[in-house]
Amino acid sequence: MADFIEQRLEEIRSRNLYRELKLVDGEQDSTVVLDGREVLNLSSNNYLGLANHPALKEAARQALDRYGCGSGASRLISGNMTAHEELEQRLARFKGTEAALVFNSGYQANVGIIATLVERDDVVLSDQLNHASIIDGCRLSRAAVSVYRHCDMDHLESLLRAAPAKARKLIVTESVFSMDGDIAPLRELVELAERHGAMVMVDEAHGTGVRGPNGAGVVAEMALGDRVLVQMGTLGKALGAFGAYVAGSARLRELLINRARSFIFTTSLPPVILAMAGAAVDLAEKEPERQCTLRRNTERLRSGLERLGYTVGGSTQIIPVMVGEEQPCMELAARLLDSGFYVQGIRPPTVPPGTSRLRVTTMATHTNEQLDRALDAFARNSPHERKRA
Repeated sequence: MADFIEQRLEEIRSRNLYRELKLVDGEQDSTVVLDGREVLNLSSNNYLGLANHPALKEAARQALDRYGCGSGASRLISGNMTAHEELEQRLARFKGTEAALVFNSGYQANVGIIATLVERDDVVLSDQLNHASIIDGCRLSRAAVSVYRHCDMDHLESLLRAAPAKARKLIVTESVFSMDGDIAPLRELVELAERHGAMVMVDEAHGTGVRGPNGAGVVAEMALGDRVLVQMGTLGKALGAFGAYVAGSARLRELLINRARSFIFTTSLPPVILAMAGAAVDLAEKEPERQCTLRRNTERLRSGLERLGYTVGGSTQIIPVMVGEEQPCMELAARLLDSGFYVQGIRPPTVPPGTSRLRVTTMATHTNEQLDRALDAFARNSPHERKRA
């Protein structure tokens, strides 16, 4: 067994795919102490800068005093506490839906939702660049899986036409794609679903808090809430807490409580986490200027990178800086880190072969001075500079 493990590790190293943990000491902010030194953080999903906000800390203290630490059990045993129900009611108002249900993580939510809605003899139609949690949810459902080319509605329609007439059909997509930073064509997708009798599930993990009215997401931004069966989102990215939710009808909530294995068979989230998430939703709604600042910061960094000759993608707070192969991607990330800027290199299998990139993300709490210093570091490693060298 030990030989097998070492062989697998060596194989990973030889393909430039070896990963290791980096230690962050202290709070999550626009700067962090990484492996003992302070660096500018351009790799966080803490888009609104709420992970260390005083309001979330105070909500956690009050919840700790009221409820204690753990929840004690799964929610169908004795772990369904007032804090769970209060947050779900708050999330339903936030999303403009009839009901909501909290899951312990985005991964557990996607796996549980998909496997509840479809089964053997049904069909899931999944975007080519969907997150691994969606892919695994499709596999575990045992339904037939048809993968359509990224945001290609013509291909999606051809797959819908080819699906068995009697099969239940579920289209699953992210709203903001986590590694490419672009937005799904949800209006066209929903229209296709309605023409072909398919259900729609939208993963708003990277849209929650940063898109739409009061941060309610891309579905709300496009006024599609009453035409999308399932809206899933996370509480640990822009909202700075932890966990995930599904928003939709009361009957959907009831079905998931009864059938979603990743909800049923796990200890429920601690009340402290739920209280922080509720405080974050309040802040997202009350302080829309955070979204505005995030957009300004993103445009400042994106346009600066383009001027420097980098190939960048996306149209959101996620800015993929395309490199191509694994080794030069990780070498560029290492040079930036040496200069005091933490930018994560992304390699297969997270992204397709030949598309390794730096996943650059902005935060509402980044200052202009910080972003300009980051651009200076990118300039020293830009394609133009490398050609001159």
